[in-house]
Amino acid sequence: MQNFPFSERDPIQFPGPAPKRADVVIIGGGVIGVTTALYLAEKGVAVTLVEKGRIAAEQSSRNWGWIRQQGRDADELPIVIEACRLWKQLAEECGEDIGLEQTGVTYLANSAKEMADFDDFMTIAARHDVDTRLLSSAETATLIPGMARKFHGAMTTPSDMRAEPWLAVPALARLAARKGATIVENCAARSLDISAGRISGVWTETGLIETSSVLVAGGAWSSLLLRLHGVSIPQLSVRSTVAATEPMPEVHAGAAVDSHVAFRRRQDGGYTLAPGSGSALYVGPDAFRHAVKYLPALLDNPFGLRYLPAAPSGFPDAWSTRRTWTADETSPFERMRILNPAPSQKGLRSVEREFARLFPDLGPVRLKTAWAGMIDAMPDVVPVVDRVEAIGGLFVATGMSGHGFGIGPGIGRVVANLINGNAVGHDLSRFRLSRFSDGSPVKLGPAL
Repeated sequence: MQNFPFSERDPIQFPGPAPKRADVVIIGGGVIGVTTALYLAEKGVAVTLVEKGRIAAEQSSRNWGWIRQQGRDADELPIVIEACRLWKQLAEECGEDIGLEQTGVTYLANSAKEMADFDDFMTIAARHDVDTRLLSSAETATLIPGMARKFHGAMTTPSDMRAEPWLAVPALARLAARKGATIVENCAARSLDISAGRISGVWTETGLIETSSVLVAGGAWSSLLLRLHGVSIPQLSVRSTVAATEPMPEVHAGAAVDSHVAFRRRQDGGYTLAPGSGSALYVGPDAFRHAVKYLPALLDNPFGLRYLPAAPSGFPDAWSTRRTWTADETSPFERMRILNPAPSQKGLRSVEREFARLFPDLGPVRLKTAWAGMIDAMPDVVPVVDRVEAIGGLFVATGMSGHGFGIGPGIGRVVANLINGNAVGHDLSRFRLSRFSDGSPVKLGPAL
């Protein structure tokens, strides 16, 4: 099979050098960091984004490529609606084909209980005029013809979209650079420089960048960096396996999922496939440290988790990964430029088998490539988007819990305004960092 699009062998597109000074420094070159940089640059802010490896090389390119409003947490939905509008604008502005198509997202129901769960979201969708609707069994079969299994029904949102994430996020980074953002790849942020309780700079592997504002948008690595400076965030990393098929006839132009397999049409004529459930959590120090906060999620099992005894060496929550270091030492971020977990072979066999069973008339399902990504998960399955009160000038946007690609431009626009001190246009109280320390009960977002 082919290799995944990004590796450390790929040419560096943004070599730097990093400047000595910036108004804002963003740590992390995924969709959140890139779009925040883009919107700050539009406002004339001198923003520098540093990425330890390659732009979008981790979860921002490894996701399913869904841009969905459907099934979102009620507080996320307004931002996602804005993100869908922004995706269309940015696709035009970047001038590159990122595979953006409005082909809909559909959740397939195997039981009346699943339909009842879908119905709960219908109230939220109606409140925001989203075109989500419930389908009968017959309507489901008409929407996606050729399925061998009869479903109880479905929930579908025709206005939802898809794109190719490994094309989209690098294209947005190039757009951000054209707008004036400085992007530097292969440049790890080692630690924050803090003076009198406020941000004064970022120590990178090439030296200090003086700044008064920092955004940590490091995905699965955010918790490790923040903990170095006494900021505890109950974030864990969950491994998800994904595969792409060889080109094959079209059975459905959009994206769909049931409990066995998720699939979406790709720009190259194949399908992106993933298990409908069955992500894996490597049990490490943070898993033990934050276990109590995750009890509601574990009991509800929103990720369909299975547990592995220890993360591979160098992973964010591996037992051997260093938790403390100084600015003049090589950091864990340099030791692993690109977090590239091995896909589950069992998961790959499962998606190949289940997709073939669902569409028996398609013929053999041949996988051309497979990969895995580490999803930055939070106990309530919604992100942290906030300023850190204990350290002036420090902002965090992480823990997207598998929802980051679709909502990315919306969060980027929100965070850019938050950093600038402008109105963000949305209620962010659901995403505050203090919800994990102020005694608030864990309120689970939808596991849809």
